[in-house]
Amino acid sequence: MILGIDTSTGTAVGLVEPDGLVVAEKSSPDPRGHAEVIGTLLAEVASTASVTHVAAGMGPGPFTGLRVGIAAARAFALGGDGGRGIPVIPVVSHDAAAFAQLVSDAAAGIDTPRFAVVTDARRREFAFTVYDGLDDDGLPVRATEPALAHRDELDATLAGFGAVRLDTAVISAAMLAVVAARALVAGRTVGPHDALYLRSPDVVEPATPKRVAS
Repeated sequence: MILGIDTSTGTAVGLVEPDGLVVAEKSSPDPRGHAEVIGTLLAEVASTASVTHVAAGMGPGPFTGLRVGIAAARAFALGGDGGRGIPVIPVVSHDAAAFAQLVSDAAAGIDTPRFAVVTDARRREFAFTVYDGLDDDGLPVRATEPALAHRDELDATLAGFGAVRLDTAVISAAMLAVVAARALVAGRTVGPHDALYLRSPDVVEPATPKRVAS
């Protein structure tokens, strides 16, 4: 069983079998309530499952929300399977949305054009990744790595790549887990070890230490 966790947009938890069969999936579209719902979703999806791997959505995503999902994935892996620890498979979150679109089109006999998965990065910006179909391992082919674009420049940027736009509100954790399952079978690493934060956190260390009154 592979557990998928993603908080790059909303909060999503999914469970799939090694062959890609979706066992369960729960999600919340709230882009700010990750910490409040992640525990409940994990309990609903994976409380009685024998999880062997955890797929962690590594973004792109905002700093605060994204780190909640990654921390939850690593904590579950450390405590999973009797406390022995299970592997964490990093996955680019946009790959899950791209995979879902490509598989859906293939099932319908549709030739998918080059497209870009687009997620709201807030602050009038969007994150995007351009894709060119599936490779021989059945994994999405990234034509670009995740990047940011201002909302007023996004369409022109995507036109420059010759890509149609696929807006995605919540990343499917089940599809994230399926991508991880295919990467596992192929013996490939498809995601980065470090999170793909869209920007640095707003909180910074003061330039000079504050004085403390006695």
